[in-house]
Amino acid sequence: MNIPDTLKYTKDHEWITIDGDIATIGITDFAQSELGDIVYVDVDTIGDELDQDAIFGSVEAVKTVSDLFLPLSGEVLEFNEELDDDPELVNTDPYGKGWMIKLKVADVSQIEKLLSDVEYKAVITG
Repeated sequence: MNIPDTLKYTKDHEWITIDGDIATIGITDFAQSELGDIVYVDVDTIGDELDQDAIFGSVEAVKTVSDLFLPLSGEVLEFNEELDDDPELVNTDPYGKGWMIKLKVADVSQIEKLLSDVEYKAVITG
């Protein structure tokens, strides 16, 4: 299982990386493997200011739909439009080309509440 130590994680299986006050967010390798073949990513919150843990979209796999939760409060700036034509990028490259949104972070200190790679591994392995 790929769990990069350069990212932060949520118990809901999102990952986040921050550059200044801009965050990139996606779902973890574990999440995509549990969901199976992803056929659609729906994000209709571009331009919205959302609170930490709010739903910012959903991901649809062959057999299920799962909500996507925001790791930090902020404004959703951008959706990875490559996922419109190629949603399986979330399966093949969840930490790279499979990113989902860019967020203008409202409160960078909230990142302290997120999980490290070691803490996230403990969540998924029980």
